[in-house]
Amino acid sequence: MVPDGLYYTKEHEWVKLDGEIGIVGITDYAQGELGDIVMLDLPKVGTKVVQMRSLGTIEAVKAVSDIYSPISGEVVEVNEAAISNPALVNQDPYNAGWLVKIRIEKPEELKNLLSAEDYRKLIGEA
Repeated sequence: MVPDGLYYTKEHEWVKLDGEIGIVGITDYAQGELGDIVMLDLPKVGTKVVQMRSLGTIEAVKAVSDIYSPISGEVVEVNEAAISNPALVNQDPYNAGWLVKIRIEKPEELKNLLSAEDYRKLIGEA
């Protein structure tokens, strides 16, 4: 499941634009590869993040993985529901399982990301 209208990283994060805010999460493919997610370590509101640098970690039964920021900016909201119940990321990675909202500082960085079609090719679903 790779929704159209989002931007994707090769590291399996997605970002959805909402005005100047980017809503960020991990893809359905990523959560499937990780297995049961048991903990999220996300940045605090006000943290500055840089495109393709780690913004936190996601811990699953199988492994701990970095979460890379698809865009540069300032974290304006963290999904507290997902921190309390990390299984939301497994159950609904594109909606209830979002991770952070970032005020986008460099919209031109979006051109560095993959379209849904390109991401499907990357994961072998095209």
